[in-house]
Amino acid sequence: MGQPVASRGRAATLTLGKAMLNKYARAFFTRVLTPFAAFLIRRGVSPDTVTLIGTAGVMAGALVFYPRGEFFWGTVVITLFVFSDLVDGNMARQLGRSSRWGAFLDSTLDRVADGAIFGGFALWYAGGGNDNVLCAVSIFCLASGQVVSYTKARGESIGLPVAVNGLVERAERLVISLVAAGLAGLHAFGVPGIQYLLPIALWIVAVGSLVTLVQRVVTVRRESVEAEAAAGTVARESAGKPSQGSGAAT
Repeated sequence: MGQPVASRGRAATLTLGKAMLNKYARAFFTRVLTPFAAFLIRRGVSPDTVTLIGTAGVMAGALVFYPRGEFFWGTVVITLFVFSDLVDGNMARQLGRSSRWGAFLDSTLDRVADGAIFGGFALWYAGGGNDNVLCAVSIFCLASGQVVSYTKARGESIGLPVAVNGLVERAERLVISLVAAGLAGLHAFGVPGIQYLLPIALWIVAVGSLVTLVQRVVTVRRESVEAEAAAGTVARESAGKPSQGSGAAT
């Protein structure tokens, strides 16, 4: 049976809302960062260099500050370098150098940066945070984020569209985690009770990533069955057609 109409409507509304938010947010930051990207180009900096420096900065912020429980300053550092993901793309467009290599490097280093962020959380909870459950949740967020990205890439590599966005994608994982971590860090400045935001956020990301993973696996399964059925139909139709020149002699 098909999905209920109301359910489809809610899913379509959620997808449209996320797409519009992403569109307008990117448009805003593109306008803001274009002059800076042009300045870097004039200084002879390449987009690949910006990508590498940005990833190194995110890793430093996550792996130096987070394991010590300094979530506010770690988030400030990470946020500054996260914008490199928009700057390098802007530079590539201005230079007309968009390439498969640039896309590959950007995507690969995104996974490295994500791993450093959730790895930093895990190190804190394994050490000074002293919470094995949240350490495990952080590790799950790290692993599930990598697998969620892999399912889409692998599905597309075998010729499937993987036409699903999912509940919690990379942007949502980063925004939820970094905002919560930054606010939780205000506990060190005397704000009471706010430190509980980070554990709540990690649970939300973990559950959302699991749901997204299931959504993508189900989508790939459905699309593969449909593709194989379509291929089988084409093969049967081709087998049923008479060959040219095979008519009976007269």
